[in-house]
Amino acid sequence: MNETIVCAVGNVATRPVYRELASGPSARFRLAVTPRYWDREKNEWTDGHTNFFTVWANRQLAVNAAASLDVGDPVIVQGRLKVRSDVREGQNWISADLDAITIGHDMARGTSAFRRANRSDGGTAAQAAQPEPNWETPPGDPGAAASQQEPEPAAVT
Repeated sequence: MNETIVCAVGNVATRPVYRELASGPSARFRLAVTPRYWDREKNEWTDGHTNFFTVWANRQLAVNAAASLDVGDPVIVQGRLKVRSDVREGQNWISADLDAITIGHDMARGTSAFRRANRSDGGTAAQAAQPEPNWETPPGDPGAAASQQEPEPAAVT
């Protein structure tokens, strides 16, 4: 199946609207994407035309997006582009929607604190009980230190 996957970088324009549907959680918000370019005549950065996308998130992504996003947040959204045309009250309307695969804060423009979502299956409790591994390299011979370290068990979530 051919799909158009895009990555859009912009700002959250509307507060996410969260709904519990029969098919599972759903959230939507508007994303404003404004390109900037260097205007040689004015010798300054200039904003281009702002494009607005309706971003749709489903299931756990919807829950996390509704809890994490606020108006004005810089975000990166990757998803399937869906352009729709419609006739409403005699007028032609075109909308561009993104069926989100992933959403994240744009850390090129600020910081973010990640918090793993609580899961009902108890998987995070088992992970939280494990001690943090020692990432520091012991002083001395780097080859000998690598052979003395024990392998860490892989956690499957």
